[in-house]
Parts: sequence; C-alpha cells; structure tokens
Amino acid sequence: MGRGERGSVAKFAFLSEGWVEEARRIRGEFAGRLPTPAVPIRMNQVVKGVPFGSGVLEAHLDTTSGDLDLETGHLDSPDLTITVDYETARAILVDGDAQAAMQAFMAGRIKVDGDITKLLALQSGGASGSDDAAAVELGRRIQDITA
Repeated sequence: MGRGERGSVAKFAFLSEGWVEEARRIRGEFAGRLPTPAVPIRMNQVVKGVPFGSGVLEAHLDTTSGDLDLETGHLDSPDLTITVDYETARAILVDGDAQAAMQAFMAGRIKVDGDITKLLALQSGGASGSDDAAAVELGRRIQDITA
C-alpha cells in the first residue's frame, strides 16, 4: 500500500505536533485542487483540554486570500474567535460531524466572540467543499493520520 492508503500511514494524536506537521504536508499536496472558500473570514480558534503540551492550542482559519489557510497561532484583528473543547474540535475537524458541532454549540461547549454571522455563513457556504472530490480525499487522508 502507498503512503496515502488506509492502514499504511503513521498515526498521530489529534493536534499533536506530529499531527499538525503531517496535516500541513497533506494539505500542501492539495494546493490548487480545493474549491475556493465561499466566505472571506478571519477566525481564531482556542482548543481547550488538549491532552498534551500546555493543554491549550491556539490556531486560526483565514479564507481572505481565496484559499483556506488553517494554521497554528492567532491572527491579529480576527472577525471572530471560537473556543472549543478538544473532543468537540476532533469531532468537527476530523470526523466532519456537523451534528456534534450543533449539539456542542447548543450545550455551550462552543463559545463565539465576534461576528457570529460570518461563522454561520461559513457553515452554510460549505467552506470545506464537502461535495468536492479533492476535499473528500483530503478529509479521508486527515482521518487516516489521526490516532
């Protein structure tokens, strides 16, 4: 089996340094092949309860360039900041579980500071390109590396 096939890839704990590096490498393979995000947004993310490191991971999502940039660290002057627990982040980012996101939001496990209308537009606009073959393959590859 090749590197991109199930069962043959290294597995990393979600959001660990190794996972972030491998996810970054995989995203690089898809450069220019993913759909253009429907919504321009600058969003900071805070993931709490991470089971390693300081227990908190700061990241950001920026679509203002026309590409989806998802990286560690925070942006200056974001449109909004989302704070979420580790398990909910995994359900959303790895499993693509929209139902888990809605349940977590309703239960107060997702906190939003800033322009929530941008977040709603991002969700309804399908920023992940969930129907696009390259986006589906990228999602599968990210799932494959996640322990």
